[in-house]
Amino acid sequence: MTDSPAQPPKDTDAAKPRREQIHDVASRLFSERGYHATSMRDLAGELGMQGGSLYAHISGKEELLIEIVSRASRQFDTALFLLRDADLPADQKLHEAMHRHIRVVADNMESATVFFHEWKHLSPAAYRHVTDWRDTIDAFYRELIVQGMREGTLRPDLDIKMTANLILSAVNWTYTWYRPGGELTPRQVAESFADMLLSGLRALPGTESPSGEVRP
Repeated sequence: MTDSPAQPPKDTDAAKPRREQIHDVASRLFSERGYHATSMRDLAGELGMQGGSLYAHISGKEELLIEIVSRASRQFDTALFLLRDADLPADQKLHEAMHRHIRVVADNMESATVFFHEWKHLSPAAYRHVTDWRDTIDAFYRELIVQGMREGTLRPDLDIKMTANLILSAVNWTYTWYRPGGELTPRQVAESFADMLLSGLRALPGTESPSGEVRP
């Protein structure tokens, strides 16, 4: 069977390199339809390419999924990990971390949706990479919580694991309901979430830090 004639690309930036166009279309289709429901022919059709021509650029769908997930993880790393050494109290670091985390999601809704929802379809090696990354991000937030409990900016009675899970649930799941162009900007969403969560985490004036060592 021969490929049908190529059609003009849909919703792609012709000025971008072809690889970037493929990445953008894959992010959109995987987020809208799901990874398994998107075929290579679907990708080719959206790009205005013949089906067989797509394989000159990529080996298959999983290569694109791995690339999307890897890029998203690097965006989070870049946004968050510089805060580790910032000369700020932990509650302010947490506020800024949540703000940055939500901004990455809100500014990259399609790839964020793929990252958080479609990563489970990865092959075992790539799957482990994502779970290792999730552990790293979890540890990052736990470190900030421990720092805040030690310095007295966060409540001394916090359950560190549950607090980190609460924060991550709030920031990660933004992709399920936030829509660009709505009433709230990404900054407003981030500020609101950070303010609400931290209002319950901050230590009250006069609260003493716990005695003994605080462990993550």
